[in-house]
Amino acid sequence: MRTVHASLIAEKVCELCISANKVLPSDLISRIDYCSGCEKSPLAKSIFDDMKANIAAAKELNIPVCQDTGMAVVFVEVGQDVHIEGGLLEDAINAGVHRGYTEGLLRCSVVGDPLRRINTGDNTPAVIHTRLVAGDRISLTVAPKGFGSENMSRLRMFTPAYGRDDIIAYIAETVRIAGGNPCPPMVLGVGIGSDFEGCALLAKKALCRSLDTPNPDEFYRTMEADALEAVNATGVGPQGFGGSVTALAVNIEAAPTHIAGLPVAVNVGCHVTRHASAVI
Repeated sequence: MRTVHASLIAEKVCELCISANKVLPSDLISRIDYCSGCEKSPLAKSIFDDMKANIAAAKELNIPVCQDTGMAVVFVEVGQDVHIEGGLLEDAINAGVHRGYTEGLLRCSVVGDPLRRINTGDNTPAVIHTRLVAGDRISLTVAPKGFGSENMSRLRMFTPAYGRDDIIAYIAETVRIAGGNPCPPMVLGVGIGSDFEGCALLAKKALCRSLDTPNPDEFYRTMEADALEAVNATGVGPQGFGGSVTALAVNIEAAPTHIAGLPVAVNVGCHVTRHASAVI
């Protein structure tokens, strides 16, 4: 049994909140560079240039890459041979989010109640997804989620009468409806299977998968490529001004489901789909 103090978890979450908002994952930067070279529209190419200049400026000036520093989504895998002392896990994570957003001077965007709309002042509470795994380590991924893109996300309870091509059409329809609202080119996380809330969680997790890592299942790997082609064929383009690159990637995660169901969620991410990870 390995003991980890809650203060160490809080410290690491604080660091991840700040770094995720200021430095994009290298695979995302590489994909933006690559796709800017694929863009055919002169206007869209100039928008890509602005995006790259913004990313470079954020790094140089040590400021957030987007003014919407998001709602803190935290994925945590806790080894079953870990004992946490000095406080509760969720309290430690929220303490880290509090520190990260206040000390890091990040915009606090969370309201304590969805209808009374009073800002909590420190971006807490975080959305926390916890999983117990083997080992004696704690893995943390902080994924700040802006709501320009989150608001464009959709979930549909298909029936088993629908199939692969119907889901691809639904993904493309989601992008057409979204237009320029989620600051394309987008990253799309798609969850297929599980149940109502499970497919949404799969879609969120899909946004955290490296764009350099296609689905290991050949069926879904091919479906990702075909869905990306269908999305780019919409012509929405960078920032909604038209072009050949509407999405940087489509990541699909699938899970077992009920014989009567086919839940599908599309979680839309903007061109700065952010996440940072660490292991304690």
